[in-house]
Amino acid sequence: MSSQRGRRSPRSTAPEQTTAKTQAKVNGRSEEKRDSRSSDGKPRPTGAAKDHDGEKNGHNVTKKRMEKSGSQDKPATSTSDKKPAPQRANSNRQSQKQKCVSSSDRDETSKTSEDPRAPDSRARKSALNADHIGDTQHTKESVSKKQPDQRKFESEGKRHKDDAQESAKSRQSKKQTNPERCESQDKPATNPAPQRAQSKRQSQKQNDHPNRNGDDGSPERSSSARQGKRLVNDKLEVVLHATLEKLKIKKDERSKASSRVNEMTNTVISHLKQKMSWCADIESLTTGSYYENVKICEPNEFDVMLTIPVERVDIQKFNKSGAFYSVALKRHPNKHPLARFLNEDMTIRASEMLNEFRDGVKEAVESLSYKIDVQRKKLKCPAVTLQITENGNPISIDFVLGLKVHGSWPDYTRDGFQIERWLGTKVRTDLKRLPYYLVPKYEGKGNDEHDGVVAKDVWRISFSHVEKDIMKRHGHSKTCCESKGQKCCRKECLKLLKYLLSQLKEKYPEKMSKFCSYHAKTTLFHACARKVEDSDWASGQLANCFQELLGNFVESLRTQDLRNFFVPSQNLLHQDHVPKSNCDFLAEQIKFQQNNTFPIFQDTSKPRSP
Repeated sequence: MSSQRGRRSPRSTAPEQTTAKTQAKVNGRSEEKRDSRSSDGKPRPTGAAKDHDGEKNGHNVTKKRMEKSGSQDKPATSTSDKKPAPQRANSNRQSQKQKCVSSSDRDETSKTSEDPRAPDSRARKSALNADHIGDTQHTKESVSKKQPDQRKFESEGKRHKDDAQESAKSRQSKKQTNPERCESQDKPATNPAPQRAQSKRQSQKQNDHPNRNGDDGSPERSSSARQGKRLVNDKLEVVLHATLEKLKIKKDERSKASSRVNEMTNTVISHLKQKMSWCADIESLTTGSYYENVKICEPNEFDVMLTIPVERVDIQKFNKSGAFYSVALKRHPNKHPLARFLNEDMTIRASEMLNEFRDGVKEAVESLSYKIDVQRKKLKCPAVTLQITENGNPISIDFVLGLKVHGSWPDYTRDGFQIERWLGTKVRTDLKRLPYYLVPKYEGKGNDEHDGVVAKDVWRISFSHVEKDIMKRHGHSKTCCESKGQKCCRKECLKLLKYLLSQLKEKYPEKMSKFCSYHAKTTLFHACARKVEDSDWASGQLANCFQELLGNFVESLRTQDLRNFFVPSQNLLHQDHVPKSNCDFLAEQIKFQQNNTFPIFQDTSKPRSP
C-alpha cells in the first residue's frame, strides 16, 4: 500500500501545479494593467530593491514551511488566520514571492514523491497544499482590492484624454480666426538673443553679398533683372558689330596702299646701301597694326623698321625700368662699320646714327616721281615719318632705325612673356631663340647722364617682330579663326579698344596725349595670358569679352600699373610718364561709355583713323 501511495503522489500534485501556473499568469496580467506608480504616489522599488525584498521574504517563507513540515499532525493553516495586505504597493512583491515559492514547492514535492524512503512525504505534501491554498486565497483578495483602484486610474486617464481633445479643438478654432496669434502661442518659448544674433548675421551676409541685379532676390524681380541685362547685352552686341563694320578696310584700298609702301621702302633701302657704308647690310622688318591685321578705319599708317645687324655687343641697363640700354661693341671696334659712332668706352652714340639715317631717307625719296612730305622730327621719336597722298587720302610711313642683336634675350625679360598656357611652351622657346631689336629712343631729358652715357644715346628694347607672330597665332588651338576652326573675338576686342582711345584722343587731345595704341595691345596680351581657352573668346561673346577687357584696362588706370608684357620691370603707366590725373580722367570716360552703351561708337559720321 505504501508503494502504491508513493506512486500516486506525483499524479496528485498535477492539479496543484496547474493551479500555480494559472495564478502566475493572472499575477503577470495584473502587473501589466496596474499603474506605474503605487497608491501613495511613490515610485516602485527598483530591480535591486525587489531582489533584496524577495530574498528576505523567501527566507521567511522557507522558515515557515520548515516549521509546518516539522509538525506532521498540525492541521493546515486557513486563509482566515493570515493578515490581509495593508497596501497595494506590497501586492506586487507578494505575487513575485508566490511565484518563487510555487516553483520551489514543486521541486521539493517532486523530490519527495520520487524518494520512497522519505518518512514524512505525505505530511509535507499536505502542508504544502494547505500553504498553496492560503496563498491563492490571499492573491484573490489582493486582485479584488486592486480592481477598484485600477478602474479609478482608467477613469482619470479617460478624463485627461477628453480634456486634451477639447483643448486641441479649441486651438484649431482659434487658428482659423487668428492664425498668427495662435502660431506664436504654439511655438515654444525661445531665447530672443540668439534670434537677434542670427538675424544680424543674415543681414550682414546680405550686405556682404548683395544681389548682382540689384533686386530683392524674389524670382519675379530676378527674372526681370536677367531679362533687362540680356536686352542690354543684345543692344551692345548690335552696337559693337556695327562699329566693327565701320572699321573694316576695303581690299582694294589695302592693296593700293600696300603697293605704294613697298615701292617707297625698296627705294629707301637701295639708296641707303649705295650712299652710306654702315648701311650696307641694312634689312627691312615690317611691323605694326597693318601687318598684324588689326588696323582700323583706313590703311593710312605703316611702320617699317630698317635694321643693322650687330654681333658681340655688351648691353647695360640705363635705368631701373629694364627697357632702356646702352650698347657697346666687343669685337674689332675699329674695323666695324659703326666705329664712327663709338664713344671712348665703345658705346654707340645713338643720336648721331639717327641724324645720319634721317638725312639718308630724305635723299632717297627725292628721286620718286610723286610728292612726298617729310614730317618734322618729333621729340624722343626714333622714326622718320613720310607722308604721301593716294587717291586723295593721306598715307604716312614711319621708317625706324634699329639694331638687330643676335644672342640671348636680356635677363630683365626672364619673368616676362608668359605664354606657356596660352600658346604653349614650345612656341615660347622657339620665339625666344629669335634675335631682339634695339631702337634709338629715350625717356626723360636727353642730356640726363648715367654712368657716362647721356639719355639721348640709349636704346629701347623692341619685340615688335614677336608681337606680330603672337597676333598671327593668337589662338590656344592651331586652327583658331581658320576656315574650319573656331572663331574668336581677340582681334575684334583690340580693334574696339584702339578705336575707343582714338576717338577720345580726338575729343580730348590734351588729356589723352600720353596714351597710345601700345597700351591697348599690352592690355590684350595680359588678358590672353590669363584667359587661354578659345571658348573664353568665342565670337558670340564679343560684348562680354570687350567689357571684361575694358575692366582690366580701367583697373590698370586706377592703380596706374600696366607692365610691359616682355619686360615686367617696366611700368607703361608710371607717374613719370603719365600723370595720375590723366589716368583717372581716362578711367572715368571709359566707365561713362560702358554705362551708356558707348555713344561715341554710335556717331553716324565716318570714323577717322587714329
